[in-house]
Amino acid sequence: MLKKFKDLTEKEILAVAIGAEEEDGRIYGDFADALREEYPSTAEMFEDMRKEEAVHRDRLITMFRQRFGEHIPLIRRENVKGFLQRRSVWLVRPLRVKVARKQAELMELEAQRFYHKAASRTSDVSTRELLNQLADEERKHTRTAGELEEKHLTATAKAQEEESHRKLFLLQVVQPGLAGLMDGSVSTLAPLFAAAFATRHSSDAFLVGLAASIGAGISMAFSEGLSDDGSLTGRGSPWLRGGVTGLMTTAGGIGHTLPFLISSFRVATLVAVAVVAVELCVISYVRHKYMDTPFLQETFQVVVGGVLVFLTGWLIGSS
Repeated sequence: MLKKFKDLTEKEILAVAIGAEEEDGRIYGDFADALREEYPSTAEMFEDMRKEEAVHRDRLITMFRQRFGEHIPLIRRENVKGFLQRRSVWLVRPLRVKVARKQAELMELEAQRFYHKAASRTSDVSTRELLNQLADEERKHTRTAGELEEKHLTATAKAQEEESHRKLFLLQVVQPGLAGLMDGSVSTLAPLFAAAFATRHSSDAFLVGLAASIGAGISMAFSEGLSDDGSLTGRGSPWLRGGVTGLMTTAGGIGHTLPFLISSFRVATLVAVAVVAVELCVISYVRHKYMDTPFLQETFQVVVGGVLVFLTGWLIGSS
């Protein structure tokens, strides 16, 4: 059962503060460990913050022993009603640097509010003075975090980390998404247009295209997710990659399937062909933008592949 904050004794309030400082220090250490390879400057910032938390903890322990003795009650934030429930983002690998920075900001704000509230509910003068000092320490810690960021995250360091962030984004989102979009846009052309020209009915073509798009999305999601766990390649969570690939594969196939909701077969086919042309151009542009390849070369390769698949579907459906 959670204990109400108003029911905490001064001894328990200090015990909660000690446990909080220790936990925050370990979290900052986990942040530093997770980010050291890709974001070394940010990792150094979190390492310095960890050391600050250790100093705060030691001062709290010294003050506690002076007033209450050696035994510190085992009571933590999660035992007290009113504290925010933290998501354990420090356990996630790979850890996103912006998530870590945001979490650190919230941790400092929460600690500052805790000490202010604790001081307002304390009648003992010495304890109230202690808690007000701790609140001031947290305000200074917030400023210190900003100073540490300025110290470690120089313009060069920021540029290097932004480049690392861009590479991770490419590996974890753009590449699997692009692979899915291209597969969905191209692989579904043959069954969709084969059904369209074989039946000459928009509704039949729509059902085939819908089934092909969803089926391809599921297949690509599992294929990408099971390809590797990301621990060695740095490609991130297999769930994320698989989800992105599956959704983009389905989206790529649905795009030129939706026009067959139009009852007129001729109009639906013309609109679908136009959508295919747009999809291929979008794929070429994305590959040019993120993969640094010549736009005309990419357009030629993608368009040739799309045309060959389209002709395959048209020839089979018309035979």
